[in-house]
Amino acid sequence: MNPSIRALTFDLDDTLWPFAPIGERIENALHAWFLEHSPRTAERFPIEEMRALRARVFAEFPEHAHDLGLLRRLTIERALRESGDDPALASAAYAIFFRERNHVEFYPDAQDGLRRIAARWPIAALTNGNADLAVIGIAGLFRFQLGAREYGAPKPDAGLFHEACRRLGFAPEQVMHVGDHPQMDIAGATHAGLHTCWIDRGDHAWPADLPPAELRVTTLTALADWLEAGAHSEAST
Repeated sequence: MNPSIRALTFDLDDTLWPFAPIGERIENALHAWFLEHSPRTAERFPIEEMRALRARVFAEFPEHAHDLGLLRRLTIERALRESGDDPALASAAYAIFFRERNHVEFYPDAQDGLRRIAARWPIAALTNGNADLAVIGIAGLFRFQLGAREYGAPKPDAGLFHEACRRLGFAPEQVMHVGDHPQMDIAGATHAGLHTCWIDRGDHAWPADLPPAELRVTTLTALADWLEAGAHSEAST
């Protein structure tokens, strides 16, 4: 391990848990809610149509690209309004989204690996998404959670990484970022001056035009092993 690594930042979706099952549950739960509480919306916007509406809303408000929760709320309001129903129902519908958004199924290695790392190094969550670590139940492992919504710009913006380093109290060259996405996580962190660890969950091929991450692992167990081995080697010298 590079002895200059004093802290780590972690991406969340597709790094600690897969997002695809969450997205599917959100769609199904929202559609079931609309069937019961706003049948006209359920009829006008079945799951495929709601997905298309969400894409249109996201494209319509690029200035809110850093706030996925707001864009989801705007999508729900638009669906209700275009169906001729009461947009005030959006609050209850959004509560269904929030519940399912934070119902995660961790990768088998994630929780144990995180606990091992957090026991020896300060860690922070750095995400473009809107997961709530307190609701999920692992906020206690992290010094803080910093999202694109809070900062005002998403990864790969270097400022998001720099703000995380500032809050951790270390220079970028003392922090390693861990994430699954080659551009958003690894290229972004590299540009910001952080060390990088690509956790390859099999979802992304590495782009030929990007330099490799400093470290590639397939599990957080492997990352914990690497960190602990480096710390032991450093302590023995």
